[in-house]
Amino acid sequence: MNEKHVLILGAGFAGLELAVRLSETLADEVSVTLIDQNGAFYFGYSKLDVLLGRKTAGEVLLPYADIAKDGVDFRQERVTSIDPETRRVETDRQSYESDVLVVALGADYDFAATPGFTEGGFEYYSLAGAERLRDALPEFQSGTIVIGILGHPFKCPPAPFEGALLLHDYLERRGIREAAEIRVLGPMAAPVPVTKEVSQSILDALAARGIEYVPNQHITALDSESKQVRLAEGANVPYDLFVGIPVHRVPGVVEASGLAVDGWIPVDRTNLATRFADVYALGDVAGAPTAKAGVFAESAAAVVADDIAARLRGGASPRPWEGAGSCYIEFGGGAVGKVEANFLGGPAPTARLVGPSLELAKEKEAFGATRRERWFGRAG
Repeated sequence: MNEKHVLILGAGFAGLELAVRLSETLADEVSVTLIDQNGAFYFGYSKLDVLLGRKTAGEVLLPYADIAKDGVDFRQERVTSIDPETRRVETDRQSYESDVLVVALGADYDFAATPGFTEGGFEYYSLAGAERLRDALPEFQSGTIVIGILGHPFKCPPAPFEGALLLHDYLERRGIREAAEIRVLGPMAAPVPVTKEVSQSILDALAARGIEYVPNQHITALDSESKQVRLAEGANVPYDLFVGIPVHRVPGVVEASGLAVDGWIPVDRTNLATRFADVYALGDVAGAPTAKAGVFAESAAAVVADDIAARLRGGASPRPWEGAGSCYIEFGGGAVGKVEANFLGGPAPTARLVGPSLELAKEKEAFGATRRERWFGRAG
């Protein structure tokens, strides 16, 4: 049997899990090339560890060089062009032909989409941003901290509120919480629009700590000189420290490929297939009606792996993707909550908040440990 070449672009949750599953189930039938422009992976929640000084950036990185899975070849290269019609990909080093192409390049941050943000604000959605904010926080003594959600959708929907809760803890430890106001501004009507119950739980946690969520706020720009947030309706909001959740978009190479429609890559929600033959898209780059978070990308990878196997072997199609997963959210004081969501498995999306509790903090640690072991062969 001639091996089929599966080319996976992007080594985040989706790309890593898919590569491992194909290695486990189809190692004798497919060869996998996994491409990422970065040399290491890190969990999204690790940025909070860096922001709060619990770990250094170097301590949260997992080098892709550690990947040792049968039939999987990792290449650190930057994708420069994608032809979805022919499944041909160019990188900054070479070109690739594929039998099956999987686009899992995630979402990029468009800092320029919000004028003044780069000059007047901070962010913790990148490791470099988390380090920069970590170094700036000791200089804050009093005033208003505004956490602004600059666009929607964005990765890890609970993260802006998690950041607010942890900043509350941080300021309390420094003894200056009473001198500070924390506000979260977002374009959504509620923190987690999928269910009223989860949103209300988050709103209650914020209110208990004197943190305000201001809904339906569309931030258009920052004036770094006057320290004012400009809103679409014409109002201004003053700040002393602005922390933004940047606008998300598909990577430029995806946009140039013609894969994206209305901002993201449309997919068949049952198996993540695109409108191009033998081309899948999963993770944050896909326009699936789910939250953008690693756990949903991981569960999508399982469905794509099964779909590839079924097509190669002529078997039955796998069960449709349910868009199910659990996101952890730190509430402060060492307690962690878990949002269990299912977007596609029923007539309407469902979600519930479990916890917070100290036991769930241990579960979150185990979540990371199992994936480090599974993807990189690293225990603990």
